[in-house]
Amino acid sequence: MATIQHITSHLPGNIRIHAKLERFNPGGSVKDRPALWMIREGLKTGQLDKTKVILDSTSGNTGIALAMIGASMGFKVRLVMPGNVSDERKRICRAFGAELIFSDPLEGSDGSILDARKIYEENPDHYFKPDQYNNPSNPRAHEESTGPEIWRDTEGKVTHFVASMGTSGTLVGTGRHLKRMNNNIQIIAAEPDSPFHGIEGLKHIESSIVPGVYDPTVYDQKIGIDTDVAYSFTQRLASEEGILCGQSCGCALAAALKVAENLAEQNQPGEIVAIFPDGGEKYLSTPVFAGSDRVTYAEGI
Repeated sequence: MATIQHITSHLPGNIRIHAKLERFNPGGSVKDRPALWMIREGLKTGQLDKTKVILDSTSGNTGIALAMIGASMGFKVRLVMPGNVSDERKRICRAFGAELIFSDPLEGSDGSILDARKIYEENPDHYFKPDQYNNPSNPRAHEESTGPEIWRDTEGKVTHFVASMGTSGTLVGTGRHLKRMNNNIQIIAAEPDSPFHGIEGLKHIESSIVPGVYDPTVYDQKIGIDTDVAYSFTQRLASEEGILCGQSCGCALAAALKVAENLAEQNQPGEIVAIFPDGGEKYLSTPVFAGSDRVTYAEGI
């Protein structure tokens, strides 16, 4: 984990925000965890064998994880994703040998879910569909790994946990473990504040197909974040903290700062941990980093 230092310089010293940097997983994101758990469960139950093609809907990171693990284990992988996901995500999936099918960009992740479901129903014996939005192995991965790691790394001192929501698996699984360790830990859900947003990988739950793994009883508070605010914090994390990360990380930090500033107003301490799901390399071609390619020429050269 990395402690956010410069963006939080206005906070009292007894309130700290720590970022759990999931970019260091082999596939570059938090989604490596549920992807591995779902594939292991499929093999264990016999739903997955070498005659099956792995099929799922994804906004990118789960697809990368499935493609990577599939390649290492000798499985073919077929992914359905919105046509407007970043070019980097598409290229990484293809580099791992996955076949890509693009859904209508205007329908977001819901369009991918529906298209993948249709493909599966046409030939169910041909596919193993992890179904990350409804597979209990998704939150279980975080309950058995992410949560224990946070508890260990903070020596049990974590007071607040913040996660942005896509499938909601990270929030739900990690939250369950932390609540079991200390029920006073506050679990904070961060999501886009509008159905029409530009934060790749995240859902505005109220206006979307609600994931089967979503459990609103796990969290204590939900905070909506504007797309421009998420973009701004994503940019600041790179330029001020040296953390190149994705848009959902900016969303999580924005929510964590709201929590921290509220604690400061109440003169209360806090050890806040926010999940940073991935790195920023996959977003360099997207609007969040627009303008970062400006060139300045030195005079006289």
